[in-house]
Amino acid sequence: MDQTPIADLKFEAALAELEAIVASMEGGQLELEASIAAYRRGMDLMKHCQTQLTDAERQIRIFEDGELREIDRATLEGQ
Repeated sequence: MDQTPIADLKFEAALAELEAIVASMEGGQLELEASIAAYRRGMDLMKHCQTQLTDAERQIRIFEDGELREIDRATLEGQ
C-alpha cells in the first residue's frame, strides 16, 4: 500500500488509492491489523478528498448579470 503523505496527494491520486483500499477490504484480502490500518488511511484519504472538493467548489465562479460571484450548492443543484 502506498504510504505517500496524504497532504502531498492530488485529488485523483487520493481517490484512486481510496478506491484500491475499498476494493481490498471488500475482497477480504487483508488481515485484521492491516484492515484497521487501511480503514484509518481510507478515512484520512476521504477527508482529504472532501476538503479538496470543498475548496474547488469555493473557487467556482459564474458570470451572471455582469459580475463574477461565488456559486452556491443550491444554484448547482437547481440546474
